[in-house]
Amino acid sequence: MRFMTWNIKTGGVDRGQRFRLPSVAEVISAEKPDVLALQELRDFHRNDGRRMTELAGAVGMTAHLARSLIGMPVAVLVREPLRMTHTASVTWRLHHAASVAVIATGSGPLTVVSAHLNPFSPYRRMREARWLAARYVSSSPRIVVAGDLNGLDPDSDHTEALASQPSMFRKRHLHRDGTVDSRAVAAFGLIDLWGRAGEGDGRTVPTTQGGGREFGGMRLDYVLASPPVAATAHDMRVIRGGPAEHASDHYPVRLDLDL
Repeated sequence: MRFMTWNIKTGGVDRGQRFRLPSVAEVISAEKPDVLALQELRDFHRNDGRRMTELAGAVGMTAHLARSLIGMPVAVLVREPLRMTHTASVTWRLHHAASVAVIATGSGPLTVVSAHLNPFSPYRRMREARWLAARYVSSSPRIVVAGDLNGLDPDSDHTEALASQPSMFRKRHLHRDGTVDSRAVAAFGLIDLWGRAGEGDGRTVPTTQGGGREFGGMRLDYVLASPPVAATAHDMRVIRGGPAEHASDHYPVRLDLDL
């Protein structure tokens, strides 16, 4: 099973500027994920979900879109023969949203959560992660939580990445005493698959042509999994080059799961 997660930046459209959705579709079609977690799907719920339907059709997948009350929608997509047996949406407990899908696999049901956590407040980001973990992780022995978690991992040295950020954005990742706040990623209690299966440069922001001036070179996009799923993960990498350089300010992350 090929798994991919990607924040496509404001629904793949820059208002008054570029329409990036064809490039987004091109990257997805080239990678051919069986399961895809998408974030920052601005306007994808409008007109009865027309934009979501069009993108899903263009890449040959079926989507479950979760709306957001104050932020942007997110989605989980699957490719046949996979199918979703249950879906749920978190629309108001997060700054953005979370889309939840239970997918039937040859190894049993797999719960997939596409999440986009608070970009501004480390404390609120941590609270969102704790709520999602209590609601879904504790009750799902085979689970993947993926998406733009907007936080730094607890195991790496982030000195260089934070030093390259403007000070007004650096505080999004710090405790009041100036130390790194990595509580959100840790709060899920899951295995960070980059440490298990990642290859090459793990930084997911910013891209070279897609914007993201508020970012230092850092990893904000994650695939976290429970131990039974993590044991099957391999060949994880950040997709760079070609249209991925301008389709978004985030790079997509792809890996394989032997399920």
